[in-house]
Amino acid sequence: MGKFYGPIGYGVTTETSPGVWTPSVEEKMYAGDILQNNRRISQGESTNDNLDVSNRLSILADPYALNHFHTIKYVKWLGAAWKITTVDVQYPRLILTIGGVYNGETA
Repeated sequence: MGKFYGPIGYGVTTETSPGVWTPSVEEKMYAGDILQNNRRISQGESTNDNLDVSNRLSILADPYALNHFHTIKYVKWLGAAWKITTVDVQYPRLILTIGGVYNGETA
C-alpha cells in the first residue's frame, strides 16, 4: 500500500529525584509500511460520532522498540495522534494496530 514515517510515543517512567518516579512520554521516529487503511464511524452517546480506525502499520523495529514494545502508547500519523491497541511482534518488524484518537500526554 503506502509508506509510513513518523514518531511513535512510548510511556516511560523516569527518576526525577532520588526515590521519585514520574511517568512521561518519549518519542522515536520509525519508518514502515501501511498494511491496512480503513475507518469506522460509530454513533456514541455524545453529540458527535466516534471515529475509530483499524489501520495496521508495519515498522522496522530497532532494539529499543523490540525491548519496549509493551510501552507503546500512540503513533502520530496524518496530523493526529492515534492510540495503539495491539502490537504484534514479527521479528524484525512490529505490526501496530491503530484504534481511536489518542487524548493522553504526548512528547
